[in-house]
Amino acid sequence: MKTSNPLWREQLIRKMPETLAREVDIFEAEISLKKMGKLDDRLFAETRLRRGVYGQRYDNGERHDGKKAQQMAYPRRDLTKGPNTLWDAPGMQRIKIPGGGLNAAQLETLADLAEEYSDGIAHVTTRQDIQLHYIHIEDTPALMRRLAAVGITTREACGNSVRNVTTCPYAGVCQDEAFDVTPYSKALARFLLGHPDVQEFGRKFKPAFSGCNQHACALANMHDLGLVGVTRTENGEEKRGFAMYVGGGLGAVPYQAKLFDPFFPPEELLPLAQAIARVYAQLGEKKNRNRARIKFLIQDLGIEKFRELVLEERKTLEPDPRWTEYIQEALQVEEKPLKAAEKLQATGSDAFQRWLKTNIRPQRQEGYVVATVTLPIGDATSHQLRALADIARCFANESIRTTVEQNFVIRWVSESDLPELYAALEAVGLGAPGAGGIVDIVSCPGTDTCKLGISSSRGLAAELRRRLAERSFQLDEAVQNLHIKISGCFNSCGQHHVADLGFYGVSRKMSGYAVPHFQVVLGGEWENNGGTYGVPVVAVPSKNIPEVVTRLTDSYVAGRRSGETFQQFVKRTGKVALKKLLEDLTRPPVDQRDRSFFRDWGDPREYTLGDMGVGECAGEVVSTIDFDLAAAERQLFEAQVAFENGEVEQAGKTAYQSMLRAAQALVRTEFPRVTNEPDQIVGEFRTRFYDTKNFFDPFVGGKFAQYLFAAHEKAGAPYTADSVRYLIGEAHLFIEASHNYSNRAGASVLV
Repeated sequence: MKTSNPLWREQLIRKMPETLAREVDIFEAEISLKKMGKLDDRLFAETRLRRGVYGQRYDNGERHDGKKAQQMAYPRRDLTKGPNTLWDAPGMQRIKIPGGGLNAAQLETLADLAEEYSDGIAHVTTRQDIQLHYIHIEDTPALMRRLAAVGITTREACGNSVRNVTTCPYAGVCQDEAFDVTPYSKALARFLLGHPDVQEFGRKFKPAFSGCNQHACALANMHDLGLVGVTRTENGEEKRGFAMYVGGGLGAVPYQAKLFDPFFPPEELLPLAQAIARVYAQLGEKKNRNRARIKFLIQDLGIEKFRELVLEERKTLEPDPRWTEYIQEALQVEEKPLKAAEKLQATGSDAFQRWLKTNIRPQRQEGYVVATVTLPIGDATSHQLRALADIARCFANESIRTTVEQNFVIRWVSESDLPELYAALEAVGLGAPGAGGIVDIVSCPGTDTCKLGISSSRGLAAELRRRLAERSFQLDEAVQNLHIKISGCFNSCGQHHVADLGFYGVSRKMSGYAVPHFQVVLGGEWENNGGTYGVPVVAVPSKNIPEVVTRLTDSYVAGRRSGETFQQFVKRTGKVALKKLLEDLTRPPVDQRDRSFFRDWGDPREYTLGDMGVGECAGEVVSTIDFDLAAAERQLFEAQVAFENGEVEQAGKTAYQSMLRAAQALVRTEFPRVTNEPDQIVGEFRTRFYDTKNFFDPFVGGKFAQYLFAAHEKAGAPYTADSVRYLIGEAHLFIEASHNYSNRAGASVLV
């Protein structure tokens, strides 16, 4: 944190929840260990990813628009010479926003962080997160502390973990919902965050909540765990429940989620999710990352067998009071309007009327509306975020959420305030109409920052938005409501599979040159929670994609039948005919003197795939024992720091805990469900490793194990400076012996 106030950290600590503060301290210690060469690269990659810290594409100091990163973020090194290590190159920080819910103070903090540590831009993702790019890893602990001070965590924003819980941004105010799913999504996000049963996945796990079946506000059908609010009548009384879907996902080969249960009561939400996590952790693929998502496990087992295993696992769970407590606590939080509801009186300008038509959605509470703030390519500047914070305070009692279409929505706006709200948004460049329509294009970061990016999805999105906005009022109404979504590669981060017009980046050779292309994907269904996936038709050079959009939309308007949707039109027309319609656009121009055809959108350089790297979406699979022993080393490091600071008692306790963590790591290889109870850990270690002599080092026998037993016996007694000094040395030797055992035995309990 860049400040002249020497007490900034202490001031932040007083504002931070203890659990979040502890998480940041742990990560800062791991960064220190990594810099000293005491933490394995592979292990550190996973641990930073689990805190949302990514490496990012860095094209020798340039972005697709040619700007230098050093011009956008405050300079720390001469990055124009090219990054050499993790410490030289800026990366990306993903920030977890459960359900997309933000308040004014959080918006202002995000604005400050984007301005001070990034390029002044906050990016809204397709899963309601916020991302800051061009972040230096050494700054991330300070950034995380400032987020924690306003109640935001980055934990498990990436890595092989439970990702952000996506939730319909209209939950609680939607006219079509069964009930408000917000409290339940908050309870699940809180329950699963850091839960021991969700730490051993082979890949990521994405949940989503929707209050209805018919809309696409949360896309439950394309998630690992999709939960849709439903009701039914029992003995004359309406009961709430959830329809549960499992195993959905996009990626290179999209999978539709399968119905696990058409109705289960809310009190079973958290235990069922826990049981699913345990089955996935136990049986999911670990070695082959290409088949490590839960959708492949369900495909292999079949939904019936998977359901049977989950329900059996559910029976084995020890009752947990949090299953109901977290939901009850969340239900106590009631969102209220700032102002009384009043009807809209003024008519306003033509621009206001256009915005009113596309960006306003009536709430089920009469007299109130939800206003959508469209963000071109999902980006908002620091200035705009601060303005949004003020607007949320002034008009909506700070009720604002992000959406899966990379926008913001402001809830509980009194209709009478709409002219004034529009004026405030327009003043900061946020008054654009077209929310949810063809102009409101969704795009992943693509070649701007993603190591897997093949073609410039953001560059294409910006160009299409510009062209479509210029003639948006001339477009047929059916075309205005189509959805365009773009991914820079086949991984579908831009959700191209569920768009009417979807595009994903590929590369082709033309006239001896590598040329950026996009695969055209047609006929996806955005409604019904992403009900149907589109089909690839043909790959077209990136510079011809605007003409692809024109031809397809013109063909739809000219050839559609009465009431026919674009999806129905595509299905009836057929892939062969559509490909023929676009076939000439797949060829290079006859006159090739204009080399711009061979460059990507917004990029003056010659197109190349040389900047691609290994993606960091989920990290590497790391054995549990390696992970736990690294944690033990981190704890021992913290003990050393505490001792040097004169915190003798804390140093002794932490050193002892580091030994327990190492012993637990070994025990887990034979007894995976060992608890955190010290007596059990030490007892199991003695039985399985000391009595059997398995732990004995060839040179020192069981001496180092005796250090553990002695530390355990003395736990609870006061520590002295001398006893702690010895204990830290003994803990170091015990952890080293644990590593040696692991290497000898080849222990490999995978996560």
